[in-house]
Amino acid sequence: MSPPRKTRRPWYKVLGPGLVTGAADDDPSGVGTYSQVGAQFGYGMAWTLFFGFPLLASIQAVCAQIGAVTGKGISQNLRQHYPPALLRGVVTLLLIANVINIGADLGAMAESLALLLPGPALAYVAMFGVLSVGLEIWLSYDRYAGILKWSTLSLFAYVAVVFVARVPAGEALRGTLVPSFRFGQDEAMALVAIFGTTISPYLFFWQAGQEVEEQRRRHVKPLMVSPRRMAGPELARIRTDTLIGMGFSHIVALFIVVATAATLHAHGVTRIESAAQAAGALRPIAGDLAFALFAVGIIGTGLLAVPVLAGSAAYAVSEAFGWAEGLNRRPREARAFYAVIALATAGGIALNLLAIDPMRALYWSAVVNGLLAPPLMVVTMLIARNPRVMHRLTISPLLTLGGWLSTAVMGVVALVFLLS
Repeated sequence: MSPPRKTRRPWYKVLGPGLVTGAADDDPSGVGTYSQVGAQFGYGMAWTLFFGFPLLASIQAVCAQIGAVTGKGISQNLRQHYPPALLRGVVTLLLIANVINIGADLGAMAESLALLLPGPALAYVAMFGVLSVGLEIWLSYDRYAGILKWSTLSLFAYVAVVFVARVPAGEALRGTLVPSFRFGQDEAMALVAIFGTTISPYLFFWQAGQEVEEQRRRHVKPLMVSPRRMAGPELARIRTDTLIGMGFSHIVALFIVVATAATLHAHGVTRIESAAQAAGALRPIAGDLAFALFAVGIIGTGLLAVPVLAGSAAYAVSEAFGWAEGLNRRPREARAFYAVIALATAGGIALNLLAIDPMRALYWSAVVNGLLAPPLMVVTMLIARNPRVMHRLTISPLLTLGGWLSTAVMGVVALVFLLS
């Protein structure tokens, strides 16, 4: 009797942490940033997303490999191999940035729903916050991971907007593929905003943590203690998942820039202060359908991004203190982990109750993320290249090159931000 043939997993089964992480990168605050860039510069800055894709894909693949190889998240590896002061500083900055970002995203979601269904925005803020926490705490990990994966389809709303609007294909393609840059303060700040929004520290913690969750779900050991034959297929899965996830993220971001360039910029609207304002501004120019698609997209991406922001904070804090963590654990098994999720989301709700200017909140979130990203990326690269941590599975020379290049670019971006 011949041995049973191994069946290959369907391509969509390979997608998971990378796809969700990439989609969460296009959160409402990111949508606001991309909308402003498209409205202000037309197609002139679209090339940054095309050339930024390999940078984000590289550093996210590094984080995913750290999680899969060690069976531990970024914070736990920091706690075990680096000075405590570094860990405390990283976790504190991440928590501050994430709470601000959660507040900004909840506010944008509430404003977008108010455009579609008139009502009190603050009540919508609380509703979205409670819904996000409830789903994250009370659903099983398998069901919740499935919801996150399928909710990425909401991003296609932005793709649809481009087909509703009239886009000059040649001009849009030239802006995407041919770099052009004027060395003015507005252009420098736009460049900082794009990279600061795209390469965000919370994505590092989330994807590494989700790789650990996937191992627990499938009852497999970390790759560094697994049979050697398992490493190749798992690393190939991570590469595929990450490339598709980050590619999806950048394509959607590019479509947002193109959509707002073809509508708002083309009609003289060059100043956008929120994602919801971008949706509202589309209505008289591109029609009700484009407006509705854009607004629904903001709500959908927010429902995906807020749990990721709160979850990444919970991973970082719990790993730093050695608490039981993971969405695959029941609430009573990881009380502190779920408490951080609830408190981070409550902090975001509170920021809206305090009537803090959402653009100022996003600005300070970008400041914290911009300052945190380069040193965190340096430490992440050192972890990924350290044989004491990664054993025989340190990252490849090609991924090393991509990771360090991404780190260098973010270092320059942070410097430009500070000087501006």
